[in-house]
Amino acid sequence: GIIAAADDIFIGCYNLRHVDLVEGPIHETIAALHFEEWKNDMNEEIDSINQILSTTPAGGYNDEGGLDEGEKARAIRTWIRSVLGKIIHYKVEHQHVLEEAATTLQHTLPQDIMVNNVLPFLELPSHMFEVGGHEEGRRGRGG
Repeated sequence: GIIAAADDIFIGCYNLRHVDLVEGPIHETIAALHFEEWKNDMNEEIDSINQILSTTPAGGYNDEGGLDEGEKARAIRTWIRSVLGKIIHYKVEHQHVLEEAATTLQHTLPQDIMVNNVLPFLELPSHMFEVGGHEEGRRGRGG
């Protein structure tokens, strides 16, 4: 994608000050997280790029005629890695909470009710996120 491109992709893009994350899998996953604190942390992380992008150098030609690549592409790439890293972390933590709840419920509910009704209801959206070529996220049942 565009973010995997060279660091000079945003040279001269002085007006690149704001990035909006398109609605989709990440937002759906955040909405399904168990704790409000996790949701707030994720939303702050998503917005963090907009706190630094306006002051991040866009690059261009310097006084000696050389090309300065700027920092916008690197800042965006670092931000994406951070957002994905956090969402993976929270999905794993969410799964741990669900496993604990499922264990408690297994002791009180019949097995067929657990498998057919409770466990499917508790799962996060089935989106997977990859960081560094390693797929993370759902653990345990089929994941």
